[in-house]
Amino acid sequence: MFFFSGGKCQVVELSGENINITYKHDGTHIAVGNKEDELTIVDVRKLKPVHKQKFPYEINEIAWNKTGDLFFITTGLGFVEVVNYPSLDVVCKLNAHTAGCYCIAMDPLDRYFAVGSADSLVSLWNVKELLCIKTFTKLEWPVRTVSFNHTGEFIAYASEDPFIDIANIQTGRSIHQIPCKAAMNSVEWNPKYNLLAYAGDDKNKYQADDGVFRIFGFEST
Repeated sequence: MFFFSGGKCQVVELSGENINITYKHDGTHIAVGNKEDELTIVDVRKLKPVHKQKFPYEINEIAWNKTGDLFFITTGLGFVEVVNYPSLDVVCKLNAHTAGCYCIAMDPLDRYFAVGSADSLVSLWNVKELLCIKTFTKLEWPVRTVSFNHTGEFIAYASEDPFIDIANIQTGRSIHQIPCKAAMNSVEWNPKYNLLAYAGDDKNKYQADDGVFRIFGFEST
């Protein structure tokens, strides 16, 4: 894993093939997950791992809440493991979905978090009460990616369906769909504006695996 600080590249050696990474919101720590279902937390200030844990089941995307006192781990068994931070004591295991949980996103206002699953659903959860309050159901394929906009008003999520769905958090209604010609691997809102970047594989009869990256401008009504 590489860090750039003061114009210099710093290297932290970690084991395994790393596939997921996230910052703690205050920028002091980074969590990294690898293909061997091992989680490592690195203190950025010291450039040293401060915690390492091997899980007996598949772990996927990971995230801290905004205050940094809770850490969330999505799993291939359909539950989300919630732990206190920095003690890493297990708070609960949320039975979120009937299939593996692939992705997670945190509301920038720290009210909600969203989980995307192989069951094609996105569940919306209250951060404080750890209760599911809503599901988004427009997709038919496993949900690969999910993201909140900067105001926490909208959520975007995507899969192998021929569109990206944008929904209103409060009403749960789909308010716009962006057509896609291929599976989307990642969607991400701009931190200040209603601009959505998305990337996937453009699979057509001429170009089998060309990568696609686009930005969509969205105006709320």
